[in-house]
Amino acid sequence: MDKFVQLMTTDAINQMSDGTLVSTLGIKITEVGENTLTATMPVDARTKQPFGLLHGGANVVLAETLASIGAQMMLPRDKMAVGLEINANHLRSVRQGMVTGKAFPIKVGQTVQVWQIDIFDDQGRQTCTCRMTASVVNNPSR
Repeated sequence: MDKFVQLMTTDAINQMSDGTLVSTLGIKITEVGENTLTATMPVDARTKQPFGLLHGGANVVLAETLASIGAQMMLPRDKMAVGLEINANHLRSVRQGMVTGKAFPIKVGQTVQVWQIDIFDDQGRQTCTCRMTASVVNNPSR
């Protein structure tokens, strides 16, 4: 299985996310595995829709955050991953607590990466599953 090329600590990733949508929603990277990333997101006023449920869009932000960071960590610094498509299936509603997302690559190619992201509630029940496709392009800042 493919392994990360650019290794980053959870602290470094979370610090990089300061002042972004990621930090606004309270998303925290909690684990960097050999080829996986895990993060948590609170289910609170920032992430709920008007009916008191976790907003589907917040799930997608959590998923895309994990897949985008993971995709970038698979690449040398002269390349970058940009999202092409993401989809989500919301399987179970969540009203409170914390959700945890785990992302892993399905395909890591020279021009395209595909990532699977599964999201779980505090009881370990799967609440959402997502898939993101990223295009690998030259990094204009390198």
